[in-house]
Amino acid sequence: MLKKLSLIVPMTVVSVGMTACSGTRTANVDVSSNTANVVTPIKKNVTDVNITPVVYEKRTPRATRATTQRRPSINRSRYYGSFANKLSNAALGRLRSNVTYNGAYIKIGYPWGDVPANIGVCTDVVIRSYRKLGIDLQSQVHQDMTAAFSAYPNIKKWGLSQPDPNIDHRRVYNLRAFFQRRGAALPITRNPTDYRPGDLVTWMVGPGLPHIGVVVDKPSRADPRRKMIVHNIAHGVKMDDILFRFPITGHYRYTAAHARSVPKTIYASRPAPRKSRGFNRSQLADAARILASTPEPHQQRVSQSLSRVDNANAISQTTSRPVQLLNAVNLSSNASVSEVNVSQDVKLATLNKNAIRELLAK
Repeated sequence: MLKKLSLIVPMTVVSVGMTACSGTRTANVDVSSNTANVVTPIKKNVTDVNITPVVYEKRTPRATRATTQRRPSINRSRYYGSFANKLSNAALGRLRSNVTYNGAYIKIGYPWGDVPANIGVCTDVVIRSYRKLGIDLQSQVHQDMTAAFSAYPNIKKWGLSQPDPNIDHRRVYNLRAFFQRRGAALPITRNPTDYRPGDLVTWMVGPGLPHIGVVVDKPSRADPRRKMIVHNIAHGVKMDDILFRFPITGHYRYTAAHARSVPKTIYASRPAPRKSRGFNRSQLADAARILASTPEPHQQRVSQSLSRVDNANAISQTTSRPVQLLNAVNLSSNASVSEVNVSQDVKLATLNKNAIRELLAK
């Protein structure tokens, strides 16, 4: 307790001296007697004073610091390795291309044909993104249109009578019909979480102006639940938040499983027929020899028409009435004789395997 008093009294004297230096009124000091009447402070009970020492926080080293509970790890190789995310990344890669919007009709190769890399339309974004994954929509659409041409709106929209591999796959209406026939169509909703990365969405941006784009794995700033769209709408390939900006006409999820399926044989109960083996050179030579020695059906018709001409000439010599009949027979004979001038060299490539087997069976 005496130690605590020894700490308090010097502090009081120091505070009084500092007050005197500052010019304030303090206790009366008699200089002549060299003694000072110091005003003693009010004594307090020393037991009421508690001095708590300052304790600084000691941080543990980084190696021994307690770790907080972490979220469960995500298998990113499986997530980013899926087909949908590969398609999303392929569409995002199209943003690095410098493409001018140009929908002109251009003759291209088949299959894997493409217009020049510096031009394109909205469908070319989809086509080129799928080609990064090894899927050629040009050949798939052309083959499906060849098998079921009436299922596509070509006759009504453009007045076409047969498929055209140069432009068919680059039309939004044809892609919609193709995805629908392959079973890739999904319900159209207003829920943004229903549209996942890798999905395809079609809109009607104006009267008679269809549009298509790819949903990518980039959230919108306005609504993180809504994904961005990579598309080309007259200003090159861009990524915009246009999912619900225009009326949606189609929602599709076309994967590699749909690409391997064929619409007419999806639910077939019978297995696919085995491919028959080809013919060797000797068998093909025998078939060509038999084919050269066998008279063609048109040659038999020519001989019959010539015999009719001879009979008509005999009738015209005995009677003078059927002059018009004779002229008609002569016209038919001339038309038949022109068939005789056909080259007798018949190529085996024009015959199928069943026809060649029938020839070898003879």
